[in-house]
Amino acid sequence: MNKFRRMLRQTMTVARRDFIATVFTPTFLLFLLAPALMIGFGTVGGLGAQSIVGDDSRLQMIVIAPAEQAATLRQTDRQLRALFPRKSDLMPPPLTIAAPAGDPAAQARALIDSETDVAAVLYGPLNAPEILYLPRGWTEAQFLAQVAEQTLRAQRLGSTAPLSTVTKTVVQRGSVSTGGRGQTAAIGVFAIFFLTLFLSGQAVGTMAEERSNKVIEILAAAVPLESVFLGKLIGMFGSALLFLLFWATLLTNAAKFLPPAIADGLFSTGAAVGPIAYPLLFVAYFTMAYMLLGAVFLGIGAQTSTPRELQMLSLPITIFQMLMFGASLSAANNPDSWMATAAELFPFSSPFAMIARASNSPELWRHGAALAWQLLWVAITVGLGARWFRRGVLKSGSPKLRLRRLFAR
Repeated sequence: MNKFRRMLRQTMTVARRDFIATVFTPTFLLFLLAPALMIGFGTVGGLGAQSIVGDDSRLQMIVIAPAEQAATLRQTDRQLRALFPRKSDLMPPPLTIAAPAGDPAAQARALIDSETDVAAVLYGPLNAPEILYLPRGWTEAQFLAQVAEQTLRAQRLGSTAPLSTVTKTVVQRGSVSTGGRGQTAAIGVFAIFFLTLFLSGQAVGTMAEERSNKVIEILAAAVPLESVFLGKLIGMFGSALLFLLFWATLLTNAAKFLPPAIADGLFSTGAAVGPIAYPLLFVAYFTMAYMLLGAVFLGIGAQTSTPRELQMLSLPITIFQMLMFGASLSAANNPDSWMATAAELFPFSSPFAMIARASNSPELWRHGAALAWQLLWVAITVGLGARWFRRGVLKSGSPKLRLRRLFAR
């Protein structure tokens, strides 16, 4: 067996060992469901914040008007509400008609000061109405002003019936708009950034655990450290692909049960390269981004001896990735700018920027060149990472460092 085949077999043995040790544990199930837990905590936090701010469902608007105007006011209110989406937060609160009792101004003030949650009160003649409203009731005051205006017009016409017959037909776009491609570009950049940072962080935790329990030294004694490094990188990438496949399958099937309004919004987005090439490019760019960041995390993680040092070194990498994310988002919004070109050429932002390019431009040759460029940098980063990994694990240095230690004695 030649040297390459032996190294390949040792690398795949370490990769299989890391993959099984990571996946076949109860902890991996929690890791797999971590996004769902994040969404759940975010939902609970949103509900808590909403309860603190207040529930607007008890709000109401009141119009003080005589009984002969009540029917016209209600009909006008129904017609104006048709302009708002159904079951939306934009829909104005219910309208209540109150009969005049004494001084309308005092009555309106009393309604505002009552225990009832009143956003706005309209009183007076419709050609010169007065509206009292709370600071948060500006929208309701505008709505009541239009109710008064349209009711007065209906009274002068003598009817609230519509004067035109409208035919409405729902149609679908034949092609994706520029806005839809921009949304796809932003979603693609965020997805690769989130998955890369979230999944490559697992490499740091695994490295810290094996450094503390001396497993890494046992592996180093059995196989070459280059095989250990590559095996760990491939094993972690296998668990990352399993994570990606799980959530891709879950989201694809969940999309079938979305409400029609949300489903139509999703279908209005799309990529310029087409629905077949885009997922393939997404996986390819995710692979490049993960290999780049995973090699850096493994190489730097091997230099640390305590979890605190590991966290201190991981923070600058995370900040650096945030900068790459921001630059790639700018490239997604301005695909023909110099920022987009720079982000596509810089190796650590290139996967993010190129998935945005796949959404905005149908040219495929750019992606072939970009993948070759990124593959070159993956090879460079993995090579450097393996050297850092070897030095960190064995605590070995160059001849100059050994001479310095000798003179230090």
